[in-house]
Amino acid sequence: MTRFDAADPRERRKLFAEAISAHRTRTSPFVTFEADVDSDAAADAPRPWVQFGEETFNLDVTDDELDDLKSLVGEFPAFRIEQLESPDEAEGTNARISARSDANRLATFADRLFLDVYGRHETYRAWVAEV
Repeated sequence: MTRFDAADPRERRKLFAEAISAHRTRTSPFVTFEADVDSDAAADAPRPWVQFGEETFNLDVTDDELDDLKSLVGEFPAFRIEQLESPDEAEGTNARISARSDANRLATFADRLFLDVYGRHETYRAWVAEV
């Protein structure tokens, strides 16, 4: 990989697909994607992140985001929510979604997570934070 961020929707999905392919080639434990903090959010708000490894997406969501996540997963018949964990000491839910597919389909899903679940605008900037 030679680039690690993109904001154009087409380039962003290409970036995600390349990172997933690099992750698989290197047999790394996971790949992590991050997105810009929403400009309307507080300055200290955390960046939304998504990890993919062992054919599973891992992400944290709020209760409202969880509803959007369930709707999105419903659009991808080969994907399934495997685990939802909401520890008492944490705000929100950690979700694990099994996703056995090609890099392009996985990239599309990752992008849609940021758009549909985390509410990012169409030209949000995403980074590959770790491969």
